[in-house]
Amino acid sequence: MVLGAGITLAMPGGASAQKKAGATLSATERTILKSVDAHNADALALLIKVVNINSGTMNFAGVRQVADVLAAQLNSLEFKTHWVDGAPFHRAGHLVAEHPGPGPKLLLIGHLDTVFEPDNPFQKFERLDDSTARGPGVIDMKGGDVIIVYALRALNDARVLDKMNITIVFDGDEEESGSPVELARAALVDAAKGATAALGFEDGAGDPKTAMTSRRGAGSWSLTSKGTPSHSGQIFTPEVGAGAVFESARVLNEFYTKLGHEQYLTFNPGVALGGTAVTLDSTGTVGNASGKDNVVAEQMKVTGDLRTISPAQFEKAESTMKEIVAHPLPGTHSEITFETGYPPMAPTEGNRRLLEIYDKASRDVGSGGVTAVDPAHAGAADISFVANLVPMSIDALGLSGRDDHTDKETADLRMLPVKTKRTAVLLLRLSR
Repeated sequence: MVLGAGITLAMPGGASAQKKAGATLSATERTILKSVDAHNADALALLIKVVNINSGTMNFAGVRQVADVLAAQLNSLEFKTHWVDGAPFHRAGHLVAEHPGPGPKLLLIGHLDTVFEPDNPFQKFERLDDSTARGPGVIDMKGGDVIIVYALRALNDARVLDKMNITIVFDGDEEESGSPVELARAALVDAAKGATAALGFEDGAGDPKTAMTSRRGAGSWSLTSKGTPSHSGQIFTPEVGAGAVFESARVLNEFYTKLGHEQYLTFNPGVALGGTAVTLDSTGTVGNASGKDNVVAEQMKVTGDLRTISPAQFEKAESTMKEIVAHPLPGTHSEITFETGYPPMAPTEGNRRLLEIYDKASRDVGSGGVTAVDPAHAGAADISFVANLVPMSIDALGLSGRDDHTDKETADLRMLPVKTKRTAVLLLRLSR
C-alpha cells in the first residue's frame, strides 16, 4: 500500500510468513506474539485515548494527563513510576518508570508531548479506513509509547518480564526542549547510566523497513558584522570600507564555498537583518532593521543552525567558520558565537550490531528485514543525548505513518501489532 510520497508498505503476515516465523521463534517468543495479537484491540484503544488528550508541549496539564495514563499501565506491570517536575527547566516534566531485574539494563525512550497546542484545530483521533487513522501525535510519538507498553505486557504474559531490567523515560518536552537543556535532559542522562542498549520509539522515516543507527545533532550559530556608517558614495574607500552587509555576505559565501559540500554537514542561515540599526530578540527568530540605500550599513546580524553527524565534525566546522570570520573586509569586523543543542547520534559498530539484532527479530516474526536510514534524512531526537553513554543505540521503532507535525499526521494501524512484536522479541533477546 502506498501511504505517501516515497513510502510503500509491503504488508507482513500471511500463512507463509507466519509459518516461517513459527519455525524460527522459541516457545516463549511464540507466546509473546500470541499476546500481542490478543491485546491489539486494547492497544488501539489506548492509542485513541492518549491521542485524544491534547499534550502540546506548553499544555502542562495535558502532558501530565498523558503521563498519568501511561503510568497506570506500567504500574500494573509492576514498574515503579515517578514524575520529574519540569519547573526548573520551564516545562511540564517527565515520566520515569523502572523495573529492576537481574538482566542487562535496557533504556526505552518515548515522549509525551506533541507540536499541537490547545489552540490548534487538529485535536482528535479520526479513523480514515480499516488500516489508517489521523490524529495529533498518533505517530510522533504516542504510537511509539503504546508499542512500549504492549511489548512489555506481552513479555509479562510470557512470564519473562520479571527477570528483565528496564528503565523507561517519557520526556514531556521533546518537541520544544526546556532550558537549560542540560537540566531538561538530566533525568534521561541519569537513566542511561549502566544501560547496555538504548531504544528510541520515534516514528523515524515512516517506512517500517527502516530504523535509525545515527542522527545528526543540531546546534546554532549567530554572526554579527559591523561596518563604518557613511554616505553610500564613500563605500569601498579606505576610510569607510565595505560595510556590514558586504562583510556578512563574504562570510556566508565562504561558509558555502569551504564547507557546503561536506557530507552530513549543513548550516542554514535562517534570519538575516542588515542596515543602520538592527535588533534581534533573544530567540534569534524575530527582529527589525532600518536603513537607507544611500547609507553604508553599520550592522548585520545572521542566525542559523548547524547539523553534524559527530562531535568531531561539529568541532571542525566551528573551527573553520571562526577562521573565515577572522579575516574581515576593509573597515569591517565580524564575530560569531555557537550554541550546542541536540548532540549527534554518531554511527557506531555497536549501533550497527543492535540493528542486526532488530533486523533478525523482525525477520523471525515474519515482517521482513530492516535497514538503516541515511542520517541525512534523520533529524535530532532525545536518544542523541544518551547515544554516547551506552554501547548500542537504535531509534525509529515507533508506529509507522506519514506527515507528522502536520494536520495530516496519519498512522498505518496494521503496523501497531507488527512493531510491538518486533520490539518484544528484541527486548527478550537483549535481556539474554
